[in-house]
Amino acid sequence: MRGGPRAEAAPQHRINERIRVPQVRLVGENIENPGVYSTSEALKMADMQGLDLVEISPSADPPVCKIIDYQKFLYQQKKKQKEIKAKTVKVVVKEIRFGPNTDDHDFQFKLRHAEKFLKEGAKVKAYVFFKGRSILFKEQGEILLLKFAQELEEIGKVEQLPQLEGKRMTMFISPKKKK
Repeated sequence: MRGGPRAEAAPQHRINERIRVPQVRLVGENIENPGVYSTSEALKMADMQGLDLVEISPSADPPVCKIIDYQKFLYQQKKKQKEIKAKTVKVVVKEIRFGPNTDDHDFQFKLRHAEKFLKEGAKVKAYVFFKGRSILFKEQGEILLLKFAQELEEIGKVEQLPQLEGKRMTMFISPKKKK
């Protein structure tokens, strides 16, 4: 059996002598006439080409096999997985904290940060944190968050309206899709 010690560690596919069925269906580019062959015949064909017999679809009847270079096959599969992983979008959530009595200068400062985050494609979690008795100003907190959302409506859309959870009133804003 070809391959180094890595080929011995629980392969995902049965290869060469590990294929224990009497017949297999051979497919692939390097087979002149694809069809059902005895496993020993398929192994001889693979050996003559200096390649591996790899079981691609074990659940089929008879199992489907290809004559390929197994290490190259694994490498290509790993490469495909990497490409799929690279294409997935990672969602970043940035938090912006306000007090119920945040003054206008601080509000503008935090607004500029939120604009930057949204333009970078991150979601913004804006929340008002109520300390002690400041929970009495929850209307002020809600007004503050709604004003914040209104200022950002050009580049972001409100995903969740302000909600009070314990001592926090939270709102989520996600970036608008670029046309």
